[in-house]
Amino acid sequence: MDATYAGPPPSSYDMSDYLGLIARHWWIAVLLTLAGTAGGAAYNESLPREYVSTASVLVRPAGLDANVAGGRTRDEINLDTEAQLMRSTAVVAGAAKVLQREDVDVLAGAVSVEVPPNTAVLQINYAASAPEEAQAGAKAFAQSYLANREGNAKAELERQAAALRDKIKDLTEDLAKINGKLSDASPKSSNYATLDSQRDTTVTQINQLNNKVNQLATETVSAGTVIREARVPGRPVKPTAAVNYAAGALLGLLAGLGVAALRERLDKRVRAGRDLVRSGVAVLGAVPGKGTGCTEVFTPFSPGGRAFNRLRNEVVAAFRPGEQVVVVTGASRGPAATLVAANLAAALSRTGAEVVLIGAQLPDSLTEAAPLARLVGVAPTPGLSEVLAGRVSLAEATQRAARTPSLHVITTGGTATAAGMLQSHALRDIITTLRAHADYLVVEAPSTSASADAQSLASLADAAILAVETRRTSRPEVADAAEQLRRVGTPLLGGVMMPRLPHRARRTPAPVDGETAEPTGRPLLSDDEEPVDAGANGHKPHADEQTIMLAPLDTSALTELDEAHRR
Repeated sequence: MDATYAGPPPSSYDMSDYLGLIARHWWIAVLLTLAGTAGGAAYNESLPREYVSTASVLVRPAGLDANVAGGRTRDEINLDTEAQLMRSTAVVAGAAKVLQREDVDVLAGAVSVEVPPNTAVLQINYAASAPEEAQAGAKAFAQSYLANREGNAKAELERQAAALRDKIKDLTEDLAKINGKLSDASPKSSNYATLDSQRDTTVTQINQLNNKVNQLATETVSAGTVIREARVPGRPVKPTAAVNYAAGALLGLLAGLGVAALRERLDKRVRAGRDLVRSGVAVLGAVPGKGTGCTEVFTPFSPGGRAFNRLRNEVVAAFRPGEQVVVVTGASRGPAATLVAANLAAALSRTGAEVVLIGAQLPDSLTEAAPLARLVGVAPTPGLSEVLAGRVSLAEATQRAARTPSLHVITTGGTATAAGMLQSHALRDIITTLRAHADYLVVEAPSTSASADAQSLASLADAAILAVETRRTSRPEVADAAEQLRRVGTPLLGGVMMPRLPHRARRTPAPVDGETAEPTGRPLLSDDEEPVDAGANGHKPHADEQTIMLAPLDTSALTELDEAHRR
């Protein structure tokens, strides 16, 4: 069987990774978004307020308006030019006089003009820090503009009238000269007729110019009118609260996503199957459920039971002829390996095969000796540690699991002096003997992060399975476990993902040499339950269930093995 170690993990991420990141750290994004919104609100409150008041002026031709046509409208007035005149020196000075202010540059910067399309209207906007000041500024500029426009119009009319009067004066002098010449000329001469014609022409011109002067004098000057008075603004236009709030929320959201991404990068825990694959381990399956719902041997038709049935099928399909031993180890400390080993052994035994489940986690590890016995319903002692120490025979340590006749269990036992014996030849002989008398052997090994025993046990097995507890096991631990198994040449079938289990590791006090540790009888995972013994749930295994293997396992062979081990 070839090892399935996949080498360096892939580094690429897809959309599901980013969506998973958001789902796991949504509270960070929400918290920082709220903080950003609060910051935006504080920033908005710190900004100065700006109020804008608007006065609308309808511009009319003032007298003989000389502005060039062809601007915003096809009238005689170019409103684009008029809009630019709003900031002219004369208009600003007039507004400053009305407002009784001298800072003309500030006034010029506070006014703006808009020209609605296809209209002869100027919208004069004035911005100030107070509502009343904005209203007064808009009024002042409207009045100054109209007054300036009217004054310019009157000055233009007066200029034209003066020019006409100058022409009249010149014509009057010409008329006087013509009249002098007529008095000296003979009425019957041709020269008289010419002079008379010139006189008539000059008189006509003078009369026409006088009419124009009179017309200019009576011309009504109307530069425009205010069609919408400036009002006191009810609320400021700056700062824009919605924009500042939205900007703060957006910055907070981006900061939240950044913090979530950083936290995700620093968090090395396994959360999903892709994390396992990135660590170089294939995913064999995932146990459904949460917490204490996964702390038992599942029934065949439960969701967990179906998951382990599929795992059983994959393990059996992966075995070559003659291969029958699988070691289950955890990538991190905890009961995940115990649960996977017990459920896998139960799933194998449900096919009618003779299965031996061997507990190989010694009492001085961070997991206890009793959980495996509690799971399968057998006594915690005697077990493997007593057999390795030569205190009991293999037959005496082999127990039949409650309610599963074809499943036989060798618990970890309770002799502390057996520490270090997992690397002994005696264990190899035990595995060899059990190979000959059972269909499958499932070995529950300590985690690879707790000791080197997992490597030693894996070297005796045909395949290995890694139990991974999500949100507790880290990716470096998974990669290290895969590397340890690869170095001893044991094919790693893959990892089984377990939900995070509510356990707390305790260290069992080691008894003195030659004594047998009392079984703790503690539950596998709960820290709140009282200790129980093997008779929990109203069931106490009979003596023959604890010491007799089924027919395929020859008792005489076990006895010979025990004698050889003692020698």
